[in-house]
Amino acid sequence: MPKISEFFGIKIIIQFREHGAPHFHAIYGDEEASIGIHPLTVLAGHLNNRALGMVMEWAALHNKELIQAWNDTQTGKLPQKIEPLQ
Repeated sequence: MPKISEFFGIKIIIQFREHGAPHFHAIYGDEEASIGIHPLTVLAGHLNNRALGMVMEWAALHNKELIQAWNDTQTGKLPQKIEPLQ
């Protein structure tokens, strides 16, 4: 599971050869959510409102990079790191 970004204690990962719609996983402490890339939506799991807001803001800023990272991991290629939320 490549970590593509991390900010404010939130880890963003994309799994290799994952199934389903393009998505990434956001992990904050004991909480985890799968977030659809296009459209940006929570597919499964839960993050507190503050963490989810930051994840959604970050994902909206980096949507094209997230799609590229998804495509890379689906072909077994290591994705590029994406700038964290500042």
